[in-house]
Amino acid sequence: MMRVAPVGGTAVQDHVALAEIELCGDLMIAASAADEDRLSMESIDEVLKVAEERAHEVEPGR
Repeated sequence: MMRVAPVGGTAVQDHVALAEIELCGDLMIAASAADEDRLSMESIDEVLKVAEERAHEVEPGR
């Protein structure tokens, strides 16, 4: 018996997992383009936009 996914899409998306996959991809691209053997912590933070996220957490009214 062959099972086929119904038309109309019942796929469940895990948005957190998708975001993590995108961040990993961004890190791999940055690492492959880097001149050094390894990315510095500052470079990693820049790729992951850590400073921007922290700024949003600190802003009042959010």
